[in-house]
Amino acid sequence: MPSYAKFMKDLVTKKRSMICDTIKITHQVSAIVNSMASKLEDLGAFTIPCTIGSADFAKVLCDLGVSINLMPYYVFKTLSIGKPRPTSMRLKMVDRIMKRPLGIIDDVLVRVNKFIPPADFVILDCEVDYEVLNILGIPFLATGKALVDVYASELTFRVESTLEVLQRRKRATGWTL
Repeated sequence: MPSYAKFMKDLVTKKRSMICDTIKITHQVSAIVNSMASKLEDLGAFTIPCTIGSADFAKVLCDLGVSINLMPYYVFKTLSIGKPRPTSMRLKMVDRIMKRPLGIIDDVLVRVNKFIPPADFVILDCEVDYEVLNILGIPFLATGKALVDVYASELTFRVESTLEVLQRRKRATGWTL
């Protein structure tokens, strides 16, 4: 019998036993283990109120795991905020279905309190959740230089530096503040 076949037969037919020993730990290791942070439960994603165009949204999902900003076609149609540019992008959904967005709408002003950063939204023809309509991802939070404290459920925007950016872009795009 070839050595490889014998090894595979032994691996499949015999269970390897685990050797368990008790180890005494020193004071230094005990101090490190005790000072480690404890594992917390999943705090989930968070929602914020915002205004897009003339529509107020009570809950817009901010998801730190999303790399794009999503807007359902229903919301896009009701806002009538321009014509989306075509895209060849494909999105893989959670249920592993590939969807093709209808387009991308650029530089949509999203108002969160007094803070008004621009955001690019991917328009997707999908089932609408009327409680949470839009999803803001990492690009929106990065534009606002957002500081996210997940444990305290706080979202802080660095308004001063972002307002400078908006004022610099005002000349090029015709925005008013």
